[in-house]
Amino acid sequence: MIDADGQKRDAAHTAVGRFVGSGATIGLGSGTTSAFVVRRIGELLEGGDLTGVRGIPTSEGTAALAREVGVPTVSLAEARPTLTLDGADEIGPGLAAVKGLGGALLREKIVAAASTTGLVLVADASKTVDALGTRAPVPVEVDPYGWQATLEALSSLGCQPRLRMDAADPQQPFVTDGGHYIADCAFDAIDDPAALEAAIRAIPGALESGLFVGLALAAVVAGEDGVRVLEA
Repeated sequence: MIDADGQKRDAAHTAVGRFVGSGATIGLGSGTTSAFVVRRIGELLEGGDLTGVRGIPTSEGTAALAREVGVPTVSLAEARPTLTLDGADEIGPGLAAVKGLGGALLREKIVAAASTTGLVLVADASKTVDALGTRAPVPVEVDPYGWQATLEALSSLGCQPRLRMDAADPQQPFVTDGGHYIADCAFDAIDDPAALEAAIRAIPGALESGLFVGLALAAVVAGEDGVRVLEA
């Protein structure tokens, strides 16, 4: 039996082998699955199987890992990614996804949207769902100013928003790399992710949601029966 980490590793290796070529500039996602992607690219660069690959990290943690394993990095001021490889917290119909439980959703969406080809989701099989919202809350990155009013407005959309607290200091809010807060919004099954994404964006103070709709061109999903590549 392959455990969840093994599935993430298999999905990451398959995604890198299929979608990353020499000379590419790749958006590098954040989280445990994306770490397997970054490490695999580093291994292939070190072994000479890939050359000239650069990464655009979506978090400070990913940037540090890229430096550790020898993946050169650039910023969006210097280049645009050919595509982005990133994990997901849920993958639903049409490859709509929920992302951001790790807290990097705004930067992840900026990089994914800037990719000339699009986003490739990389995940273990537990992340696939029949409807978004059934497995994970929808994270929303919010401005610290007036966050109470922002959460109240979010609740009007039919969710139960909760300010995320810092794991190391539960008395303090979690703060993203960009200096923002995260509201984890528990919805029931989401029938229309695109409409909900637009409604969240219309709320002043809600900077970005973890709903990624219309961005993914494929998903590489690994389970006990092997790796599947799903296309939009």
